[in-house]
Amino acid sequence: MNSENLQTKWGQFISLIIVFFFWGFVGSANDILIPVFKKVFTLSQVESQLVAWAFYVAYFVGSIIFFLVSLKVDVLQKFGYKKTLSAGLLLSAVGSFLFVPAATLESFPFFLTALFTVGLGFSIQQIVANPLAIKMGSPDTGAHRLTLAGGINSFGTTIGAILLGIALFGMGSNKKTNLSLEDIKLPFIILGVAFILVAIFMNFSKIENPAKIEKTVIADHTDKFNILDYPQLYLGMLAIFIYVGTEVTIISNLPALLHTAEFGKILEDAISPFIALYWGSLMIGRWNGGVNVFNTSNLVNTALKFIVPAIAFGVIIGANIFAQHDVSSFYIYPIWILLFIGVSFIGGKNAGKTLMLFGLSGLVMMFAGLVCPDTEIAKFFFISGGLFLSIMWPSIFDLAIAGLGKNTGKASSFLIMMILGGGIIPLVQGKICDYDLTHPAGIFGISWTHFSYVIPLLGFAYLGWYGFYCPKILKRQGISHVETEGGGH
Repeated sequence: MNSENLQTKWGQFISLIIVFFFWGFVGSANDILIPVFKKVFTLSQVESQLVAWAFYVAYFVGSIIFFLVSLKVDVLQKFGYKKTLSAGLLLSAVGSFLFVPAATLESFPFFLTALFTVGLGFSIQQIVANPLAIKMGSPDTGAHRLTLAGGINSFGTTIGAILLGIALFGMGSNKKTNLSLEDIKLPFIILGVAFILVAIFMNFSKIENPAKIEKTVIADHTDKFNILDYPQLYLGMLAIFIYVGTEVTIISNLPALLHTAEFGKILEDAISPFIALYWGSLMIGRWNGGVNVFNTSNLVNTALKFIVPAIAFGVIIGANIFAQHDVSSFYIYPIWILLFIGVSFIGGKNAGKTLMLFGLSGLVMMFAGLVCPDTEIAKFFFISGGLFLSIMWPSIFDLAIAGLGKNTGKASSFLIMMILGGGIIPLVQGKICDYDLTHPAGIFGISWTHFSYVIPLLGFAYLGWYGFYCPKILKRQGISHVETEGGGH
């Protein structure tokens, strides 16, 4: 591939990563809305988690619909990347505008419908954008482009929480603690308009449509494909389900944890810095994983593995200072970042080893958060789960589709459906939190909300086990070891 062609591809890629930014922005917005809806509608914790449920179930439903439609007509071949991506963006715009009547009617089910519609549009965007990012240039650098896109996604989640917090509660001396549902309208009208503008921009971009020579691949759809023949795949599907569920449940239930008496009764208007730090932790990890995009010497590469996370942490602190948040307690957090960097060096590019080590590290962090007597420190153990989850997605994906050959496409669609975990696992943790209402004495000397973090602990345990066991499955199948470098969904 000549450099001119490569440059053109990167020009197209810049227009695509705007979509990845939006996924992140809305994902963190959910975490601001959960405690707000809980207070306004007087919800239990498990009911408040229906926000995550509506959003992530939409991914599953959208993937199923897309899969069923594709049995009749190949959507990407018929309409192309740009039109399909634009349709997904316009559907998300409709969902954003639905927040206006939902707020006017003060209807929680209507809000859930709006979120579901936004998520349905995102599912179409995910199906198109992930493979498109890989195809925009040399196949050898496809994973690195997905890593970079994941880093942009995480940047969206980091500043999304802060910007929505400012939009809803104000900042500095103008900050308010009481929120009216009317305040939700304007941010989502702006978001809806932004979706429409990006859809128009996409239609005029130079993104190329898939080549029409893929009909020979479509003919293979008649071949029998049995998931049970591939343990790496069905165990990997469970891993994706647990990975996304663990990523979402840690942060979705964090406002409830910080609102408990033992964690300082932090109110809704003061929650966005912690949400930004959590999603920022995923950004730190993915930016660190994206260092290998650059062709540098070993010495420079090693230096960047420390410098880039420091810059990412600086972005988190800077954004919070801009929003006039007190982040003095965050200055201890680089201890966890250094632990993460150390584990990433040990894992290297080995997908199984990386996943195993990060799973074990996350497990240790959740356990430490459960038993640490100092809640000021304990909350950072839980938030650091974002660091150790950050580069798991490509490791799981690479292991799960290894050896699938011509069935790789089908396997990938099954894995994307498992994003459903983000809607289910937070409900389970939310149910445990609600025991505080009926059993206020708690368990093992801590509140039920605090104890509920045993759920992500179990999630990390499975992910670590999959990283340990899957390479053994592949070895028995005669498949050479998989190498990867971190990215995100």
